[in-house]
Parts: sequence; C-alpha cells; structure tokens
Amino acid sequence: MTPSTILESALYVTDLVAAEAFYRDVLGLALVGKVEGRHAFFRCGNGILLIFNAEATEVPPAPDAKLPVPPHGSRGPGHLCFSATAEEIERWKAVLTAKGTAVEADFEWPQGGRSIYFRDPSGNSLEFAEPRIWGL
Repeated sequence: MTPSTILESALYVTDLVAAEAFYRDVLGLALVGKVEGRHAFFRCGNGILLIFNAEATEVPPAPDAKLPVPPHGSRGPGHLCFSATAEEIERWKAVLTAKGTAVEADFEWPQGGRSIYFRDPSGNSLEFAEPRIWGL
C-alpha cells in the first residue's frame, strides 16, 4: 500500500494573527477552523493547510483531553508549494506584488516548469509552481 494523497500540511508561525491575515487576505484561502493563540486551519483545494503557533503545539494535551493530539512542531522557516498553471503564476506574481509581498525568486526549472518563491510573515518559504516540475 502507498498513500494516495496528502490530506493536510502544516506550517509553524511566530505570529498567528499576522499569519491568519496573510493566508486569508493575501492568498485568499478560506478559514475552516481556529483556536485563538494555537492554530488557524484553511481549505486549499482538496486539502487543508494547518497554520500553528509553534510554541502552542509543543504543549502536551491534558490527560483528559477530548482530542489527545501529541505535541509536534518545528522551528525556523518551513516550505510549502502550491500548484499553479503558468498563467496563474503570472497572475499570482501581480497579486503578491500589489499586496506588498515580495517575490524573491522567479525561474524556469531545467526539466521544465516555472516557480515563484515568496515568504509569509513568519519567514516560511512559499512557492507557486507548475506541476510539471515534478513530471505531473
């Protein structure tokens, strides 16, 4: 057996309020759940993007917790890539620039396909790329 798809992906942030505003207002993702000070969850296509306050996820659940999710997390910038067509990448570049988010790299991969890279307010590296960079 092999997994068929990724259901959720997580990024860890230092400023949850700024991150929520960025993913909602700049990237236009729909907020589907949140706990103040701990997390904000967004729908992205058929998956969910989990944005966690890094410090809050390191706290173990109470012994009687209804949802005993084990502690997890990471420190430092993570990376996430969103799938986009060449035309969408061009439009995203304009949207990001108009909303004050710098595009730090824009290039064609040797095997074909374009990527643009930018950062969220916590420094996570985000990318829009054509699926063909992976032969998809």
